[in-house]
Amino acid sequence: MKHTEDTEEQRDMIEEEEESEELSEVEEKHQNKPREKPLSRSKTKTTFLKKRRAKKSFTCTQCGKSFTTKQSLERHMRVHTGERPFTCDQCGTGFKQKYHLNQHMKIHTGEKPFKCDHCGKGFTESTKLKIHMRIHTGEKPFMCERCDKRFSHKRYLKIHMRIHTGEKPFACNQCGKSFSQSAQLKIHIRIHTGEKPFICDQCEKSFPCKNNLDVHMRVHTGVKPFTCDQCSKTFLTSSHLKKHLRVHTKEKPHSCSVCRKSFSLLSHLQRHQKIHTVVRDYMCFECEKTFTTVNYLKRHQMIHTGEKPYKCSHCDKRFSDSSKLKRHERIHTGEKPHTCDQCGKSFAVKSDLKRHMKIHAVEKPHHHSLKSQ
Repeated sequence: MKHTEDTEEQRDMIEEEEESEELSEVEEKHQNKPREKPLSRSKTKTTFLKKRRAKKSFTCTQCGKSFTTKQSLERHMRVHTGERPFTCDQCGTGFKQKYHLNQHMKIHTGEKPFKCDHCGKGFTESTKLKIHMRIHTGEKPFMCERCDKRFSHKRYLKIHMRIHTGEKPFACNQCGKSFSQSAQLKIHIRIHTGEKPFICDQCEKSFPCKNNLDVHMRVHTGVKPFTCDQCSKTFLTSSHLKKHLRVHTKEKPHSCSVCRKSFSLLSHLQRHQKIHTVVRDYMCFECEKTFTTVNYLKRHQMIHTGEKPYKCSHCDKRFSDSSKLKRHERIHTGEKPHTCDQCGKSFAVKSDLKRHMKIHAVEKPHHHSLKSQ
């Protein structure tokens, strides 16, 4: 299978390689002059970079980028034309530069001549070993001028800078949505293509990105890594934990624009809003009664089917609704979570508390409230 586009990392490396190739050409020319004293690599590079920046007479008509030599411009133009004149005779993959083909060939030969003396990991290129070494040394030579955050690789800094600039150079040609990284665009494109390359080896369910698969696997393993620090309840994802925390904080960030009633979850608000719009999309085919949500319809249909899937673990009594089962089980457990804040009396059912509160409303018509534990 032939590659049709460069990764962001490869494009960043092209510019560095062009500079390196031109530097090598300068060194070779200087060495061929016997009467002149040879320069050190660092001195040659310093001199070369000054001249290179000062003189860039070859300009790309497509993007305006300038180059010091005609050869460099010709190499660069392949970015726009898509030309890949260097082809691997093993797998048919095409490359814009011979250097990239030479590096690619090491995949087939298995050659990794550059070894890390800390962990023994091998690399096909010296530059990749150099970057890898920063894991061991902790070196982060690239610093953000805006927030002083440091990075081990120039490419990571470049990506980070887009947080400050708001730049999103990678646009979807299907819907126009833009992204700050090419990898994000690649995952997004799968929404349009329907591609789901990551498959669960337990149930064969497939996902568009690896992160989705990793989260799904917790269903099989039972791992719930996110724990509530209030009640120790655990969750599969951080977003589920975040929603749960609103039980403790009483936060209700989603408000109805019609009646100002607030909800802890957006889905609850959306369900509530159908009361005002009178949108009832779900109809029972038995009696033609309509409902605002599919769950309400399913619950209603149990009247016709006689289905009662929720069974009491104490007395085997069955219910069509989980909330009815929960309320029933309080008969066995003695739980009374609804407490009057006026006299401390507790009730198993909230409606019983509301009825009780009318006693206090007669005594103190403006000083009563409901309290649920």
